[in-house]
Amino acid sequence: MKPMTFNVDVVLRGSDAAVTETVAVASDAASWTDEDVRVALVEILRAIERAQNPKADRGRLVALRGFSWIVEPTAENTVVIAIEIPMGAAVAGPFAVSQAKLDAAITRVLADQNPAPQTVH
Repeated sequence: MKPMTFNVDVVLRGSDAAVTETVAVASDAASWTDEDVRVALVEILRAIERAQNPKADRGRLVALRGFSWIVEPTAENTVVIAIEIPMGAAVAGPFAVSQAKLDAAITRVLADQNPAPQTVH
């Protein structure tokens, strides 16, 4: 499959300017597996970090927790992923996939990354 590229527009806290990065993933969003969604989320979070620190280690571990997200439709019948973390926010896309499908995939990926704590009685 041909790799897909998409833009990530990042605005850091305290800044009025957006920085745009181009990110590549394995395939187009309509055929993403949960692993592809995980990779896309990691790359979006790395784009935020690079906007703050351009010399950041690109191989650094990224934890998929501690951020707010939403999948929003656009006027062009596509969707974008919006993420907010304490250092700033990013909007990635557009993606030619249904809002419900991408929302469900992100929900699954985050649930797999953040399992419910075990309760011992």
